[in-house]
Amino acid sequence: MSSADQRAVTGAAPPGPLDRPSGSSSSAGRAGFKDRFKDPSFRRSLSLFRAFMQEQQDPEHCYTLLARDAADQVEAYGPVDGRTVVDVGGGAGYFTAEFRRRGAQAYLFEPDAAELGAAPGPGAVRADGYLLPLADGVADVAFSSNVLEHVDDPVTFISEMVRVTRPGGLIYLSFTNWYSPWGGHEWAPWHYLGADRAVARYRRRTGKAAKHTLGENLFAVHVGPTLRQVRARDDVNVLSARSRYWPFLAEAVPKVPVLREVATWNLLLILRRCA
Repeated sequence: MSSADQRAVTGAAPPGPLDRPSGSSSSAGRAGFKDRFKDPSFRRSLSLFRAFMQEQQDPEHCYTLLARDAADQVEAYGPVDGRTVVDVGGGAGYFTAEFRRRGAQAYLFEPDAAELGAAPGPGAVRADGYLLPLADGVADVAFSSNVLEHVDDPVTFISEMVRVTRPGGLIYLSFTNWYSPWGGHEWAPWHYLGADRAVARYRRRTGKAAKHTLGENLFAVHVGPTLRQVRARDDVNVLSARSRYWPFLAEAVPKVPVLREVATWNLLLILRRCA
């Protein structure tokens, strides 16, 4: 991150609350994924599922599509044009790039140098999500997509996202829960039979080591405990708790104990930072 970018994040006066739009928005932000597919809808879910199935062959298409969809979900609460967005654990920077395309001052904080690549995009810095190099309350939006299941201490990770978000700002947090059919990531759905067995099967089938190891860079994070943790906090309000990809009953599924641990697939939380 350049010194100018750092000053922009830490020194700017916070704008007003990021509320639901009343009809006006940036043209760039509104020319997104949702203009073609409603959220939730079968067409949207099918489009994303097809992209996921081609992730290894065409990651550019997969993550560009996912980034547009996620930015649309954030902009359901107001345009990001001119806002400060902090992308925590955003990997190669697809989400950061999409927010910047929509006019946001977006910054990527990623701990893995391999994920950042040899030439990180503008506003990228290598940093740990447990200890972001940011002052309190500098972000209008703290954003994290599919990172929580990769951290050993989700409570501390969430607290750090809340800390850097200004009062009235949004926290966007999604993760793949452990008992989701995709909970084992590249060795799913065989994680239902145990992680060791699933990893061994993956190695036999592909001839290479799995990217993820349970207890090292993949952790069993569950829907119920996570919902209880965020609802118990006095510094955020839960605006939405839903299945990120389901085409219907997206907010109903996470309300049903036991069922939600499998059927949610991926939990999306939209939180508002309290004053």
